[in-house]
Amino acid sequence: MIKNVKSLTSKAACLLGLSMITAVSLTPMTAEAQVTFRNATTGDVIDFSFGKKGEETEAVKHFMETAENLYNQDEEAITIGQDLYMTACSGCHGHHVEGKLGPALGDAYWTYPAGRYDKGFFEIIYDGARAMMGPQRNNLSIDEILQVMAYVRSVYWDEPEKALWLPEEERAKLVPAEMPAEFKEALENFNKTH
Repeated sequence: MIKNVKSLTSKAACLLGLSMITAVSLTPMTAEAQVTFRNATTGDVIDFSFGKKGEETEAVKHFMETAENLYNQDEEAITIGQDLYMTACSGCHGHHVEGKLGPALGDAYWTYPAGRYDKGFFEIIYDGARAMMGPQRNNLSIDEILQVMAYVRSVYWDEPEKALWLPEEERAKLVPAEMPAEFKEALENFNKTH
């Protein structure tokens, strides 16, 4: 009897294995990959069930699936992003992204290195970070955040090869913006003393 139970168990395991293989091979591969967005300091998965609501544009849908910002290099979005930046961000990060209370945003140095990529930059803006960088999810919709990001990326003044949000071939063609005078002066003064 025990021999028959072992035999049945082996046969059941084989059948289960075959059915699992069949199920996996018949599973459609059409599902879009979703990006997991996390808080910059805690690593917790971001809860998108609250925050400022806005239109779910193609740019928002694309970003939530790929973490690629379609507004980068889109002049209309950059103009809107600049207006939003001036209202929501310039008080801390300066009118020319040169930094004030918060760090400069136009160079390659990031307090949170993930900000060098659009996914990380979005996570910092949407869900906040340490110190005074509070979450902006109640002030800006996801679409507005993407436009702000596009504006900030458009005024990047550092080395093209460090523009990690861009694909490698686009980095090679990037012509950096002019460094703001305020930042340049502060950098020169810093270099004199260090």
